Amino acid sequence: MPETVFEVDTEAPPDDQPDPIVNRWHPDTPPAASMEPGEKVRIECLDWTGGQLENDDSANDIRDMELSPNHHLSGPFEVKGAEPGDILVVDILDLGQFPDHEWGYTGIFDKDNGGGFLTDHFPEARKTIWDLDGVMASSRHIEDVRFPGCAHPGILGTAPSHELLAEWNEREQALIDRGPEDATAVNHETGESEPPLALPPEPDGVLLGGMEGEELDEAAQEAARTIPPRENAGNCDIKNLGRGSRVYLPVFVEGANFITGDLHFSQGDGEITFCGAIEMPGWIDLRVDVIKNGMEKMGTDYAMFKPGYMDPDFSNYVVFEGYSVDEEGTQHYKNSTVAMRRACLDAIDYMTNFGYTREQGYFILSTAPVESRIAGIVDLPNTCVTVSLPQEIFDFDIDPDLLADGTAVEDRGDVAKTS
Repeated sequence: MPETVFEVDTEAPPDDQPDPIVNRWHPDTPPAASMEPGEKVRIECLDWTGGQLENDDSANDIRDMELSPNHHLSGPFEVKGAEPGDILVVDILDLGQFPDHEWGYTGIFDKDNGGGFLTDHFPEARKTIWDLDGVMASSRHIEDVRFPGCAHPGILGTAPSHELLAEWNEREQALIDRGPEDATAVNHETGESEPPLALPPEPDGVLLGGMEGEELDEAAQEAARTIPPRENAGNCDIKNLGRGSRVYLPVFVEGANFITGDLHFSQGDGEITFCGAIEMPGWIDLRVDVIKNGMEKMGTDYAMFKPGYMDPDFSNYVVFEGYSVDEEGTQHYKNSTVAMRRACLDAIDYMTNFGYTREQGYFILSTAPVESRIAGIVDLPNTCVTVSLPQEIFDFDIDPDLLADGTAVEDRGDVAKTS
């Protein structure tokens, strides 16, 4: 087993961990540990909320969650010899749940506290608990579904330089300032975008590893939220970035200051409920290396990766198509977000034919290894997006041909709700 270079305690709060947690991007965050190129290490991680969720049948913890501190990540890790302009190579060797924590969760966030991709259709907090049995996931909240997870880290990234951090903050604030014309929805009472167009720096609850005092207070004013992916990779939530994958990350500061966490047992493309993967604390084994002057050699200043070989091998899908026409019948110009929404909504409605609630269908799309693709983008005015639901994850047949003759609708339980 590789040496553990970062430890967590799932029973302790985020600010009282064996190694200090980080929840923002900042170039001056002190490294938690150092690695040599070619070295294998094990890194332990909290779940992204820092332990705010319980294994129970209530969604009150989703409804009441404190979102501003998230994510709770492990690092940064200095890779010796890495310099700006290099490429940091990260091989994902293995990852998994802790032996005493073999469960995960998925949430639909309340419209007034986080929301989600389909928040206008699913405005209330809901939760599903998953039992993690080896590589398989099943849930007491969604009956007759069982699938192998495509485990992966939601977040892998390197620290930005001061210049890049300033660029992030400037361009995201400019988006906020442009206002509702860039929004998918607007609150007619406040005139504000729903959900917010971007999340500017939030000083409250900032954790920057071992940084303390005035230095922490000053850095917290500009430290970037970890919610969106950016040039340093970060929160990409790519379900295929699992065991056996090789990741190429641009280096912007001395030592790279690599950070990881937000481990997922499984996820569908898009992670559409927002807290949409099967979230879990756990461990990840990595090997790091450095390609000197790699950004110039590879002709890129963005992250890249080669997927591993551990994805589930499904062969039978029901595929749903979506186009750039919203639920009100308004035509949009090659809008892939609208097309994705329509495909997801059709898939959710389809699953109700077999006894699932719409919330259960939403959770299935978000957690099972569902494939989503931009099938066509050249034919104006519509982009075509497909969402492919694997039939093998169900304990019964969901083939469309069955519906031609009618099918018995069974009660397949329900998700956890608020009280």
